[in-house]
Amino acid sequence: MFDVQTYIWGALTFLNDGWMSETLVKAIGETFYMVVVSTALAYVFGLPLGIILVVTEKGHIMENPIVNKVLAVIINAARSVPFIIMLILVIPLTRLIVGTFIGTTASIVPLTISAIPFVARLIETSLKELDFGLVEAALSMGAKPSEIIMKVLIPEAAPSIILGIAITMINLVGYSAMAGIVGGGGLGTLAYYYGYQRYQYDVLWITVILLIIMVQGVQVIGDKMTQWVVQKRRR
Repeated sequence: MFDVQTYIWGALTFLNDGWMSETLVKAIGETFYMVVVSTALAYVFGLPLGIILVVTEKGHIMENPIVNKVLAVIINAARSVPFIIMLILVIPLTRLIVGTFIGTTASIVPLTISAIPFVARLIETSLKELDFGLVEAALSMGAKPSEIIMKVLIPEAAPSIILGIAITMINLVGYSAMAGIVGGGGLGTLAYYYGYQRYQYDVLWITVILLIIMVQGVQVIGDKMTQWVVQKRRR
């Protein structure tokens, strides 16, 4: 039977324990570390891929059907692999890059690889929302493809791209929790090893609440930044 008072008392006892409190703070830090670094790396690789998907389409500034179709197939294939399977598939690559496949830093590799195709599609969607008339206007003024990308497409799609970053981070919070189950660290490891395996369900609920707070915080920050960019462009 679910006893709210028991869970609350257990949670307070957990938080009052100095060692466990340090463990909780460490887990929060590891989760932020994994999510922020993975998001940054995913955009380093995913942003160019998303741009290429758009500009190589038929009728666009760098039309190339072969590149477009091959890249689209690769991205769709990568997106089709569930994250928990990706964790296993990239173990050799993770070990090659990091030296081990266990730990917080090691988890960044599968997190990034899983996020790259997702980011590419988000960027593609953001750029496709733009009025093509902006591109045509830039072409009529003699702008080069690189100039159109850097001075027209990306700046105009900035609000949507910022929202995409927030969405990516939210997804990676969930992925990082899954990585924690296989020794990736963060709140996922805390929830599984201390909450589930030791039957300390109060710890499990604490991690759930913290994950919810993280997701809400990321979304609020993303919304505020998007509003700020939109207002700045209107001035």
